[in-house]
Amino acid sequence: MDPIAHLRKSYERDQLDETASAADPLLQFQHWLSQALAAELPEPNAMTLATVGANGRPSTRIVLIKGVDARGLVWYTNYDSRKGQELALHPAAALQFHWVELERVVRIEGRVEKTSAEESDAYYATRPLDSRLGAWASPQSQVIAGRGMLVAAAAKAAAQHLLNPPRPPHWGGYRLVPDSYEFWQGRKSRLHDRLRYRLADGSWQRERLAP
Repeated sequence: MDPIAHLRKSYERDQLDETASAADPLLQFQHWLSQALAAELPEPNAMTLATVGANGRPSTRIVLIKGVDARGLVWYTNYDSRKGQELALHPAAALQFHWVELERVVRIEGRVEKTSAEESDAYYATRPLDSRLGAWASPQSQVIAGRGMLVAAAAKAAAQHLLNPPRPPHWGGYRLVPDSYEFWQGRKSRLHDRLRYRLADGSWQRERLAP
């Protein structure tokens, strides 16, 4: 038998109870995120982003959350990338955080919109210079001849923009506006805790799902 089939882990670190969870899923998410940050996990802000293409096939990739508030969750990318093109066609997505060390998963779904130009400009200005130039250099998701093309494009961008490159028009932020959250806490015997929050008639409904 494949050795992968023998892998086992008993989840016994914590629990998630309705009486101890926040009534507002944003508060619950912020609480868990703050705990992931405090635990100094590797890249606690990394999340899987799932989108759907014109052919109906889903695709996933890892992106980094760069903001969260009552309006939604924000990340930044190239608008011409595969995910950008798919979001232009189907402006809805799913996010997933997996904090392995805490035995926790958070799944969030909702519609997606672009952030304002002002928000994108403000975040772009905080990025390291190499990252700002990289946004100009990379035709994200397109086929390229080799890494040398990227290096040359970055050098060209540096020569053109020097130390103050403006934000490229093809680069900026997206915001997922949630209508569903699910919080998953691993438990013993695979009897995991799953709490889902659904937005219904303008208010959040909390319910427990079977594992």
